[in-house]
Amino acid sequence: MPHNLSNLPHQSGNIFLTDGGLETTLVFLQGFELPYFAACHLLNDAAGYQAMQDYYRRYLTIAQKYNTGFILESPTWRANPDWLKLMGYSPTAITDLNTKAIKFLIDLKDEFASSINNILISGCVGPRGDGYRPENLMTAEAAQSYHAAQINVFSQLPVDLLSAMTINYVEEAIGIVQAANSVGLPVVISFTLETNGKLPTGMSLEEAITLVDSSVAEPPIYYMINCAHPTHFLPELQNHAGKPWLDRIKGIRANASCKSHAELDEATELDSGNPTELGQENKQLKNLFKSLNVFGGCCGTDERHVLEIAKQVAIANS
Repeated sequence: MPHNLSNLPHQSGNIFLTDGGLETTLVFLQGFELPYFAACHLLNDAAGYQAMQDYYRRYLTIAQKYNTGFILESPTWRANPDWLKLMGYSPTAITDLNTKAIKFLIDLKDEFASSINNILISGCVGPRGDGYRPENLMTAEAAQSYHAAQINVFSQLPVDLLSAMTINYVEEAIGIVQAANSVGLPVVISFTLETNGKLPTGMSLEEAITLVDSSVAEPPIYYMINCAHPTHFLPELQNHAGKPWLDRIKGIRANASCKSHAELDEATELDSGNPTELGQENKQLKNLFKSLNVFGGCCGTDERHVLEIAKQVAIANS
């Protein structure tokens, strides 16, 4: 189906908010059990479905207050073949769950359409393997074939863009972009970074972005960083201030915690960090890098963090 690029973040200087740490909120703050950290599982549970509706509404209300756009990210980070198989779903679930997730977002968009000027629906694609550890690495061709199953479903639905979140090695990113290219969907690649500001493979963010851009017919419309704290990657970005590749980064979805991925993997309690400080750190990023215009949260964040981010970014953007 046709997709209108004119209202997407890379075509505008307007601020877009998105949500925070969906899975950590559901598990640690609301007591839901998510097999393999898969929020899509709750689409088939009445209480879970309601909880996710209420979750997104809290963030949409922040966008209302600060007069920003909003990106509704589908709860489908784990709704790809290997993870669905691990959860015991049948092969048809990849169509059923991803379709249900987008229809879920359409209802929310309709609910807030009169009060938020620009609401986008994003089909979320997650890594085939662990989000923190690059294991069982695929070639770009294998990644394209693997992720096409989910991306082809999104191509038949009214999504505005795809967002590949927590990608930790470049070949998988290239494959996802190629799969999106094949169905004509605009795509965003969001890399996760370690405490040294590099991908878990050790590759620099500059090299990763440059390599993806040069390896595909239609590059991502922009890049993001997610599932890392600003203190992990800010020095790396500052060291490259003024370089053109930094303008390709439009979005930040930071963790609340300063802990490393290894420490977070071992944690049994939620580290919510400091919402005010996270807001200030996002303001610093916006002041330093004017191209940034998509802001939300990742692990450990909730509406308190995104509210502070919205408040501080609004000041930086004024």
